[in-house]
Amino acid sequence: MLAKAYTVAFEGIEARLVEVQCAVTQGLPGFAIVGLPDKAVSEARERVRAALGALSIALPARKITVNLSPADMPKEGSHFDLPIALALLAAIDILPREEVEGCVALGELALDGRLIAVAGALPAALAAAEEDRALICPAASGAEAAWVGATPVLAPATLAEAIAHFTGRTPLLPARPGEVTAAGATRDFSDVKGQERAKRALEIAAAGRHHVLMVGPPGSGKSMLAARMPGILPPLSPVEALETSMVHSLSGLLTEGGISRSRPFREPHHTASMAAIVGGGRGAKPGEISLAHNGVLFMDEFPEFPRAVLETLRQPIETGEVVVARANAHMRYPCRFLLVAAANPCKCGYLTDPARACARVPACGEDYLGRISGPLMDRFDLRLEVPPVAYADLDLPATGEPSASIAARVATARARQTARFADLPEVRVNSEAEGALLEEIARPDSEGRTLLTRVAERFGLTARGYHRVLRVARTIADLDGSEAVQAPHIAEAVSYRITFQKAQ
Repeated sequence: MLAKAYTVAFEGIEARLVEVQCAVTQGLPGFAIVGLPDKAVSEARERVRAALGALSIALPARKITVNLSPADMPKEGSHFDLPIALALLAAIDILPREEVEGCVALGELALDGRLIAVAGALPAALAAAEEDRALICPAASGAEAAWVGATPVLAPATLAEAIAHFTGRTPLLPARPGEVTAAGATRDFSDVKGQERAKRALEIAAAGRHHVLMVGPPGSGKSMLAARMPGILPPLSPVEALETSMVHSLSGLLTEGGISRSRPFREPHHTASMAAIVGGGRGAKPGEISLAHNGVLFMDEFPEFPRAVLETLRQPIETGEVVVARANAHMRYPCRFLLVAAANPCKCGYLTDPARACARVPACGEDYLGRISGPLMDRFDLRLEVPPVAYADLDLPATGEPSASIAARVATARARQTARFADLPEVRVNSEAEGALLEEIARPDSEGRTLLTRVAERFGLTARGYHRVLRVARTIADLDGSEAVQAPHIAEAVSYRITFQKAQ
C-alpha cells in the first residue's frame, strides 16, 4: 500500500515542494523515515504514533517506510509531522488518497493529536498556490497563511479535525487573514531638545533610505534619535509587507497571524555574532539585516562590533540581499535596510571635551573610529557629529517639530520616488538608483555641478562617494518639492559627506 502527501522544505525564503511517500509493506514491524531527515524529522515517527494512538488508531503490524523526496535535499523542522501522518493514514485507507494528494500540509503534532503552530506558513502558502494545491496547517498558523489569498487555507486545530475534513464528515471553512496592525509610534521627535541638524539628517535618511552614521559623546542623544526613526517612516506597501512578513514567518516572529504595516526596527547588541547579524547558524537562518528588511537596522556602539561582522555588511548594503553560504546550506535572503549607526568619538567618549578627555587625545579618536574601515565608512551617505546638549537647554520646554510633521514630508518625498520609478520594479528609492538612471534623475544645474566638482577634487571623493552625494541631493530636492537638483541641494548633501575626512 502506497500513498503520497506533500509538504515543503525551506531554502532561504523559498519553499520547495517535498513529496512525502508512505509505503506499508510486508516485513518486520517498524517505522522508518528516510530522505535526509534531521533529528526533529526523525523524531516525527514517535509523535505520529502517539497522536494516532490518542485517536484510537492502531498502526498495522507491518513495515512502514516514509520517504521524503527529493531524497538528496536536507529536511529540517517539526512541520513534517502532519504530512507524514496524512500520508500514513491514506496508506492504510483511512483517508482518501486523492484528497490528501491535493494539499500541501505542514504542522507539528502534539502527543494528544493537537496541531502546533510552525514557522514558515506564509512561504508555504505561496508554494501551494504555485502548485495549484490547497494548504492545510495548524489553526494558529492559518491566519498568517491566508494572507496569500491565491489558494484555500484549511486550518484544523487537531489531527481529528483534519481527518473529519478529508473524510467529509465535517468540512473545514477556509481560514481568514489576520489583522493588519500598524502600531502607533510611542516615541516622538518633539521629545528631543536641540540636535536640529541630526533631525534633519534623519529626515533625509528616511526619505531616501540613506545610511547614516552619528558620532557624539555619551548622552548626546544618538540612541534617542535613532529610536524615533520608525515614527517618521511611511507604512509598508502591500508588496513590502508581504516581503518582510515572509522573512519574519520563517523566523517565527508573526504573532496571531497578523501582518504589520509598520517598518521593522532591529537593534542588535554589539556582542552579537556574525551569524546573528548576517544570518547562519543551524539551518542558515536569516540574521538581523534580513529581519530589518524594508525597515531600520540600528547598530549602537558601532566600532565595538567585531571587525569581521562590520566588514560583512559591505556587500549587503550595496546589493540589498545576502547569500549565507555554508557547507550544507546555501541560502539567499533579502536585506534592503536603512542602517543607522552610532558611535562615540573615542574609547572614553570625550574626545572634544578638553576637561574630560583622556591623555591619548587625539590618537585615541583615530584608533577608535579607525575600527570602521574606509570602504565601510564610504557606504554611509550621511555622517554627522552629534554635540552634547547644554544643560540650560534641557530645562526649556519641548519645542521640537513632532514626528507627524516630519513623517508627512517624508511620505511626500517617497511618493515622488514611487512615481519616478514606477516602471522600474527593482528600484524603489533614490538610494538604489545608479548608472545612467542616477545621472538622469540627479543631474545638477551648472552651479551645482561646479560645486560638486570642486568638492570631489578638494576632498578626494571616491566614485561611490560622488554618486552617493548625488543620491542624497536628489532626496533633498524631493523634500523641497524641486524637480531639479540645485546648488543648495548639492551643498547640503556634501556637508553630510565630508564630516569625517579620514575615509573619503
